[in-house]
Amino acid sequence: MEDNKIVDLYWERNEEAIAETINAYGRYCRTIAFNILGVEEDVQECLNDTWMNAWNGIPPARPACLSAFLGKITRNLAISRYRAGHAVKRTGDRLSESLDELGDFLTPASNNVEEAVDRRALEEAINSYLDTVTEKQRRLFVRRYFYMDSISEIAGMYGIGQSDVKVTLLRMRRSLQKVLEKEGLI
Repeated sequence: MEDNKIVDLYWERNEEAIAETINAYGRYCRTIAFNILGVEEDVQECLNDTWMNAWNGIPPARPACLSAFLGKITRNLAISRYRAGHAVKRTGDRLSESLDELGDFLTPASNNVEEAVDRRALEEAINSYLDTVTEKQRRLFVRRYFYMDSISEIAGMYGIGQSDVKVTLLRMRRSLQKVLEKEGLI
């Protein structure tokens, strides 16, 4: 079923919207959640929360890109669940590695309005930066820092060596850091 038809089902408050969403985007959202959480029980709870948030968010939202809407919900829920479960210690998992690589670029989630504004400015600056790099670089960055794919997975996807992925991401982080420093965001 097409995205606009699925969204229409949500607007009609037709419960079939959930089934169609799971059919169309279940694997996609599962991959995002699993890359972050790595534990099937947590992934399933995250997915259930994703479907509930989609139900509660549409309406009032009418997402133009349902996959991005669901991906962002899933990712945010998975990161929140991960942080709650790993608040005491850091393990050597892929989320920790990805977030550690970005270091000071990220600010913790908060309900504080000032921090929310700062976070929005940071998002806009990162998006603007990504508009200046090649499509390949942008894809590597998004795969690593949004989808939390491992270096080896990214290398395999794009048919390049792991060292090439690491070097490209390192150079991008350094370049991004300069942009964020210039903008006064870090």
